[in-house]
Amino acid sequence: MTERNILVCFALLLGGTVCGQTADTAETDTLKSQQLGNVTITARRAGTSRVVGPVNGVRINREELCRAACCNLGESFTTNPAVDVNYSDAATGAKQIKLLGLSGTYVQMLTENLPNFRGAAAPYALDYVPGPWMNSISVSKGCSSVRNGYEAITGQINVQYLSPESDPGVTVNLYGNTKSRFDANADASVELSEGLSTALLLHYQDDWGDYDDNSDGFLDQPSLRQYNLQNRWVLESGHYVFHAGVALLKEQRDGGQTDRPRTAGSPRYVIGVETDRYEGYMKHGITIDEEHNTSLALMGSASLHLTDAAYGNKRYDVNEKNAYVQLAFETSFTEQHNLSAGLSLNHDHLRYNLLTEREEHATDQETTAGAYAQYTYTPNSHWTAMAGLRADHSNRYGTFATPRFHLKFTPADALSLRLSAGKGYRTVHALAENNFLLASGRRLIVDNLDQESAWNYGLSASLNLPLFGKTLKVNAEYYHTRFSRQAVVDYDSNPAEIRITNLSGKSYSNTFQADATYPVLTGLELTAAWRINDVKTTYGGRLMEKPLTSRYKGLLTASYKTPKGQWQVDATAQLNGGGRMPTPYTLPDGTASWPSRFSTYEQLQFQVTRWFRRFSVYVGGENLTGFRQQQPIISAADPWSDAFDATMVWGPVHGATFYAGIRVSIGPRQ
Repeated sequence: MTERNILVCFALLLGGTVCGQTADTAETDTLKSQQLGNVTITARRAGTSRVVGPVNGVRINREELCRAACCNLGESFTTNPAVDVNYSDAATGAKQIKLLGLSGTYVQMLTENLPNFRGAAAPYALDYVPGPWMNSISVSKGCSSVRNGYEAITGQINVQYLSPESDPGVTVNLYGNTKSRFDANADASVELSEGLSTALLLHYQDDWGDYDDNSDGFLDQPSLRQYNLQNRWVLESGHYVFHAGVALLKEQRDGGQTDRPRTAGSPRYVIGVETDRYEGYMKHGITIDEEHNTSLALMGSASLHLTDAAYGNKRYDVNEKNAYVQLAFETSFTEQHNLSAGLSLNHDHLRYNLLTEREEHATDQETTAGAYAQYTYTPNSHWTAMAGLRADHSNRYGTFATPRFHLKFTPADALSLRLSAGKGYRTVHALAENNFLLASGRRLIVDNLDQESAWNYGLSASLNLPLFGKTLKVNAEYYHTRFSRQAVVDYDSNPAEIRITNLSGKSYSNTFQADATYPVLTGLELTAAWRINDVKTTYGGRLMEKPLTSRYKGLLTASYKTPKGQWQVDATAQLNGGGRMPTPYTLPDGTASWPSRFSTYEQLQFQVTRWFRRFSVYVGGENLTGFRQQQPIISAADPWSDAFDATMVWGPVHGATFYAGIRVSIGPRQ
C-alpha cells in the first residue's frame, strides 16, 4: 500500500467518508417503532421484499444497499442473489449484468419507470447511477409487463432515485479505498412552496492509482474521473402531478500499458474512453376518478450520448440520440377487473465512425410506434391473472406483436405460486454495445444483423414457513429462455476473428435458483442461495456452452445488528462455478492461448457499520479471499500482435480491497 493510500484511508476514518445510502440512527432509519403507552414494539425493516403482484420480482431498498459499499448500480447486487455483475474486459473496467444466465443486454433498464441506458450507454451504464442517489431497485425476472415496451427478454431493472417530495433534507457521502478510489456525493431536497419540491444530486469519482499487481505490464484498472449531476422537480396540485428532471454526466477512462512497455522500442498501448451524456425527462399525471383508480399519464424522456474511444491504434466514436414518449391510461372497473392501455413512440438515431485497418462510417435510425393493452383479473384473494398484448411497428423491421401472460395462485397465506410466459424483441447496436471487443488483436467482424426475438417461460414458488417462533422464507424458481433470432458473439469458429453474426441453430438458457432467509437470532439474519445455469448457443454449427459463463453460483450472507441498532456487521460469501472458455488456439510460441475451461473461485466481503444520530461510519473489505484471474489479458507483452486479447475475463481482476467511509445527514431526512 502506498504512503498516499495510507494517508487517504486514515483521513477517511477520521474525517468521514462513504459510499452508500443516506441513513440516520438505527432507531430512526432502520427500525420501525410503534409506541403503545409505555410499551415500544420494535422490528427491523427487511432490506429486500418480494413483489406482491403476479410478476416475480424483488425490491431492494436502502436498508439492503447500506450493507455494502454500493458506490454505483453495478456494486448494488453483491449481497443479493437476484443479479450477477461481471467484468466485460480487463482493460476498460466495463461491467455487465447477467440475469437468468444471459448478458445484461436482454434486461430492460429503467429509471423512474422510463426506458434508459440503451445502445452506446450499455457497456458502462452500471457506473452511471451513483449508489447514494438510489432510493430502491426493483428487479423483475422473466417477461415483464408490456407497459414499458417489448425489450424485456430476461427481466427488468428499475431504479427509483431519491424523491424531492418524500425525502427532504441534505446528505453528504464520501468514500475511499486502498486502490486509490475516492467518491464524493451530496444531495439536497427542499420544499419551495406547498406542492413544489426540487432535489439536486451531485457525484464525483476519481480513480487515480496505477496498479499492476500481476506484473503483466497493463494497468489492473483504468484511471477514471466522473462528474455527475441531476436536478429533479415535483409539482403536486390537486389531482395533477408533474415530475421533471435533467442530468449531465462527463467521464474519462484511461487504461492500457504502464509507462514502461515490456517490448523495447514499441509504442505504449493506450486505451481511452471519453463520454458525455445528457438526459431529460418529464411526467404528467392526472387522477380522473379516485374511486376506480382511473388515471391518465403522459411521460417522456430524451438523451444524447457521445463516446470517443481509443484501443491502441483503433478508434471508435459514436453519437447516439434517443427520444421516448408514452401516453398511459389505467382504470379499475371493479375490484376484480383492471385495465391498462397506452401508446408509445421511440426514436433511436446512432451515428458512428470506426477506424481499424480501414475507416467505416454508418448511421442507424429506428422509429417504433406501439400500442398496448393489459388486463388484470383478480376474482378472489387466491388468484390473479394478468394478460398483456402490444403491437409495434418499426420502420426497419415492420410490425410485430408481443404477448405476455402472468398467473399467481395463493392457496394459503404462506404460499405463492407464479407462472409466466411471454415474448420479447430487441434491436441490436452491435458495435455500440460491444465496443470493448476492440481491445483484442483479433479482427472484429459484424454481419448484417436481424432483430432479436425470444420466448421466456417461468415458474416460481414462495413459501413463508413458521419455524421455532420465526419465519423461514423460501423461494424457488425456474426459467427457460429460447431464442428464435439472436446476435451471437462468436469467439470459437475462427481464431483470427471475433464475429457478431445471426444465430444459425439453437440458443437457449435454463436457470434454476433456490434461496432461503431466516432470522437465526434476534438481530441476526442469514440468506443462502444456489443457482444452476445451463446456457447453450450454436457456434459455427456446433451447440456449445456459452463461454465465460459460470455453471453455478452459491451465495451466503449474514447480517447482524445490535439490539439498540448502533452496530451492524455484514458478511457475504460467494462460490462461482467454473465454465467453458472460447475455443483456444495455438500461439506463435506453440502454447495454447488459454485453458479450455476456467475454474471455480470464492469471494468474501465484510463490512462493519457504526450508526450515530446524524451520521454513520463504516469500514470493510471486498474480495478478501484475494482471488483474481491470473492472466486476464492474453499476450499482454505484445499488445500490437494478433494474439493480444483483453476480453477473456471470467473472474475478478483485482485482489483484496479495503475501504472506509462516512454518510452524514443534515435536516429532516431520516
